[in-house]
Amino acid sequence: MTVRTRNRVSMLLALGWAPPRIAAALGVTPPTLRKHYFFELRQRDVARDRLELRRIEIAWELAEAGNVGALKEFGRLLDRNDQMEAERSMSSQPEKSQRDDQSGVRLGKKVLDAQLARDADADLAAELELEAAQQHAIN
Repeated sequence: MTVRTRNRVSMLLALGWAPPRIAAALGVTPPTLRKHYFFELRQRDVARDRLELRRIEIAWELAEAGNVGALKEFGRLLDRNDQMEAERSMSSQPEKSQRDDQSGVRLGKKVLDAQLARDADADLAAELELEAAQQHAIN
């Protein structure tokens, strides 16, 4: 039960490994893993975030020390984090088109698909009419 082994368990959890697989990799039984690494196993939900935090910390420390490659990597990590946050905020808010305007009830997939198809047809018809009017004006 060294700190190194605890960190390995946390890292493997962050990578998505199941406890039986971790136990096999460490050469212990699953009950032994649960007994000695109970705290780490309970932290499964935040293990990935902690691993990512450590990567960011290391990149920042090396960048501060003047490592240009680390500075570039920190920039990539920052960009990726911004993208993930934008995706998270967009997925947490349902689109207006997914809600019925009158009742505020979320529409089902089939109803939503049918509505989107009608809207696409209307957009295409409007675009074709505009194009025909432009052709007629040219002639």
